[in-house]
Amino acid sequence: MRACGQPTHASPETWQHGGVTAATHSTLFPQVPDSADAVLDGLDPEQREVATALRGPVCVLAGAGTGKTRAITHRIAYGVRAGMLQPTSVLAVTFTNRAAGEMRGRLRQLGASGVQARTFHSAALRQLQYFWPKAIGGSLPRLVDRKIQLVADAAAACRIRLDRGELRDAAAEIEWSKVTQTVPADYAAAAAGAGRQAPRDPAEIAQLYAAYEDLKRGRGVIDFEDVLLLTVAVLQDRHDVAEQVRAQYQHFVVDEYQDVSPLQQRLLELWLGDRDDLCVVGDASQTIYSFTGATPDHLLDFRGRHPGATVVKLVRDYRSTPQVVHLANGLLAQARGRAADHRLELVSQRPTGPEPVYTEYTDEPAEAEGAARRIRELVDSGVPAAEIAVLFRTNSQSETYEQALADAGVPYQLRGAERFFDRPEVRKANSALRAAARFGGNDSLLDDAVDLPSQVRAVLSGEGWLPEPPAGSGAVRERWESLAALVGLAQDFAAARAGATLSDLVVELDERAGAQHAPTVQGVTLASLHSAKGLEWDVVFLVGVAEGMMPITYAKTDEQIEEERRLLYVGVTRARERLHLSWALARSPGGRPSRRPSRFLKGLRPGSGTAGGRAAAGGPGGVERGFGRGGTAPAVPRRTARTPARCRVCGRSLTDAGEMKLMRCEDCPSDMDEGVYERLHEWRAVQAGRSGQPAFCVFTDKTLMAIAESVPEDERELARIPGVGARKLNRYGAEVLAICAGQEGVGLDGDD
Repeated sequence: MRACGQPTHASPETWQHGGVTAATHSTLFPQVPDSADAVLDGLDPEQREVATALRGPVCVLAGAGTGKTRAITHRIAYGVRAGMLQPTSVLAVTFTNRAAGEMRGRLRQLGASGVQARTFHSAALRQLQYFWPKAIGGSLPRLVDRKIQLVADAAAACRIRLDRGELRDAAAEIEWSKVTQTVPADYAAAAAGAGRQAPRDPAEIAQLYAAYEDLKRGRGVIDFEDVLLLTVAVLQDRHDVAEQVRAQYQHFVVDEYQDVSPLQQRLLELWLGDRDDLCVVGDASQTIYSFTGATPDHLLDFRGRHPGATVVKLVRDYRSTPQVVHLANGLLAQARGRAADHRLELVSQRPTGPEPVYTEYTDEPAEAEGAARRIRELVDSGVPAAEIAVLFRTNSQSETYEQALADAGVPYQLRGAERFFDRPEVRKANSALRAAARFGGNDSLLDDAVDLPSQVRAVLSGEGWLPEPPAGSGAVRERWESLAALVGLAQDFAAARAGATLSDLVVELDERAGAQHAPTVQGVTLASLHSAKGLEWDVVFLVGVAEGMMPITYAKTDEQIEEERRLLYVGVTRARERLHLSWALARSPGGRPSRRPSRFLKGLRPGSGTAGGRAAAGGPGGVERGFGRGGTAPAVPRRTARTPARCRVCGRSLTDAGEMKLMRCEDCPSDMDEGVYERLHEWRAVQAGRSGQPAFCVFTDKTLMAIAESVPEDERELARIPGVGARKLNRYGAEVLAICAGQEGVGLDGDD
């Protein structure tokens, strides 16, 4: 095994001293490399290992900002340019159209056109459309874009009344069931096993799910999950079809592998057959979509399924400053669970920057106004608005920040709103540019235009573009921002390609529209943490970082809490240079200041105590050779020590027996149900009197407090509380649960 950091073909000077292009911040229109070896230029040693590992199973564990997309696109391009991979034999899959479009764009810039880069759904739909007439007969059923109306109709058929929010949640439950390959009859048990909180009684959701499927079949339509299910069914049942697909695609690359669902994994296995030319890329610490059925288990188990795999770890962070990376590493150092056991400790490659800023506000409007005021100052100082983002936990938080930015005169854009190339003004502008490219010689607007940028400015001036932006932040400003983005794109295109014509630009715009590869719009981005995944900005404002919002109130289990921590980690690692974190003590002006900063910041923000952490189990970046492929047999894993008990409020390790019983620090706030505690206290006194023993022999005060804080609903939950052993559960369990359920007078009437 080569020592970590030792280059294979290039000397250290090519990557250690400015030769490496920032992994996630590349030139908009780079020159196509003139040879296969030139594709490798500027890659760091670990990225180069990825790019040159062209055979057999390869697993890339890539931390945030370490250039994973760069590594895998250069891997594909190097293989194609070196003649080792046929472009049409490669299928690269990821999870969003934007990511697939970006991958296609990068491959085109590297001289590897012809490679299929698609989402799982897009690739499956294409195959299903092609093979359906042969495998099933007739035309493929119509694909419905949104299932809400079908769910509503199914609910009506079942006489189940659902409001709009419940309809959305029920649709999400149906989607989760299908990607985890759960049929309606098994829904209730599967949902309970996964710890899901169904919007209604699980039996009702199961009934609704069955009615939805019946309704779909009756109307002859399919949904997005059916695309995967049907493709799996065809490939399983028709070996001739499966062999035809496998003959077409011989090399597979899967990005964001930690987000693969069981159904997508099954489809991938059918695509592969008995082959192992597979490269997967992911980071278990960025698993934030488990509510959709995603699981990091496939990534974490990859070496077990493929003992001969080459594993490459990317930990050099080219995105963020050491200060931002330090906070990100600190967040994960306090994490628990399997994903945390495999975390990667990032090493920043950027110059030093400012420390993260932590700000507490009296209420949410004040927090929004404070963020808008700071953003206004940044924009006035020369920071482009497009390089600033405000990230929040839920979309409902957006409106307050929209208003605050509008009041401050700062342009903004909503992430997840209408796609750029679908905007009416962009469609009209593209039509005008296409007409000018075709008939420009007869257009007087172009008489004085001497180059491509001036031609574009002249054409778009007829569509409402002006050299200076309009005042305000309404629809007029948004239209101008869209046109200004096209003007900026034309300037970059002309600078990168000397002699480019208006026709060349139209072709570029068509390709970008097909890939949904939008140009940068000059406005502050407002986005939820989930929709910010895969993006980055110079300055990030993480707002609402308070208990109840981060983690969100309905995150109850350890697994759910840890996913909330990972979500905050994703938010932190979106920032390149400056990071602002804030929270409000009250929701509205004059409200009771009962909120507190997120437990995830304990020990990380100034004055919040000491963080309990541990070293990363993932180790430094480098390469591990698989057994049987020139490497040595993997070491037998040692038994790991028991995970230390941690405070469920702040996350600190607990050592005091009383604190461990409460599962929180003595000085952390309690959410105890006072009424339950008083009834338990009274009940305990009666039990102690009957048995003639001290009260603490029934249950200690700490155990009563722990029961009153968790308010268990069944014996399984009660048994989890330290101090409630099997003997006491058998003797007192029924009465304690009755008290927790609110039954009055339990155990107080003298009957034993």
